[in-house]
Amino acid sequence: MKPRTPLELVRLAAGYLAEKGVSSPRLDAEVLLAHVLGVSRIRLYTEFDKPLEPAEVAAYREAVRRRARREPVAYITGEREFWSLRLRVDPRVLIPRPETEVLVETCLARMGAEGVLLDLGTGSGAVALALLSERPGWRAVGVDLSAGALEVARENARRLGLADRLDLRAGDLYGPVTGERFDLVVSNPPYVPSAELDRLEPEVARYEPRGALDGGPDGLAVIRRIASGGRRHLRPGGSLVLEIGAGQGPAVRQVLEHAGLAGVQIVPDPAGRDRVAVGRLGPGP
Repeated sequence: MKPRTPLELVRLAAGYLAEKGVSSPRLDAEVLLAHVLGVSRIRLYTEFDKPLEPAEVAAYREAVRRRARREPVAYITGEREFWSLRLRVDPRVLIPRPETEVLVETCLARMGAEGVLLDLGTGSGAVALALLSERPGWRAVGVDLSAGALEVARENARRLGLADRLDLRAGDLYGPVTGERFDLVVSNPPYVPSAELDRLEPEVARYEPRGALDGGPDGLAVIRRIASGGRRHLRPGGSLVLEIGAGQGPAVRQVLEHAGLAGVQIVPDPAGRDRVAVGRLGPGP
C-alpha cells in the first residue's frame, strides 16, 4: 500500500470529522496530526508530501477516532494554551476557554505590585498561574475539592516555574482558608443551570467534569456561597472577581450586593455577553 502523506491524512480526517458534526474539522485534523508527529502545524505543510510511518498513521487514526466521538482535542493532546501559557489538561479538569481571559484581565486591572490572591475551584490552575505570571510580587492559594485537579494544577505550576508562589489546598471553597484574608478572591465557579447540562455540546456534556459545571437549579448556587464568604476573606479594599454565564449579570449583581460588597460591576466579553462580576470590600472603585 502506498505510504500516506500528511496532506492526504489531513484531508481524509477533516472530511470524516465534518461528517461526525465536529465544528472545526480541518483545524482539528491538523492539530491532531501535529501532536502525533510532535511538530508544529506549519511544519505539516513544509513537509506535506513526506511519507509517514505505519505507526504514525495508526496513532493518528486513533486520535481522529477519539475526536469523532466528540472527545475534546485538548484531552486528546493533553494540553491547552491559555494566556500564552501551555497548560496540561485531562478529564479531571475543565479545559480553559478564551473567554476566561476576561476574568484574568479584570483581576489584573485591580492588582497592584504585591499581594496574595485566593483562587476558588482552581482546576488546572489556569487563572492563578496566568495572574502569577503577570505579577511577580504576588502569591496565590488555590483551592479545589478534587484531588485529581490539584495534581494537574501542581504539575502546571512546576512546569511554569511558579510552584513556589502557588499554595494548593484540598477542600470546599473557603474551608481550607478559615481565618485568612486576601487582597483578591477569584473564581471561575460552576454556573450552568443543572437542567441545561445535558443540552451542552457533546464535548462538554460527555467529557468535562460535571462538578465543575453544575451551578444548581438556577446556576447561582456556588456563586451565592462564594459571595457570602467574601467579606470574611477579603482585606479592606480587596476585590471578589467571578466568571458568570451569559445573562446572569443582573442576578449576580443582586447576589454580590446582598452579600455586602460595594462597587459591583458586570464586565462583558468581546461578544458583549455578561462574563465577569466584580465587587469589593469597602467603597466602590
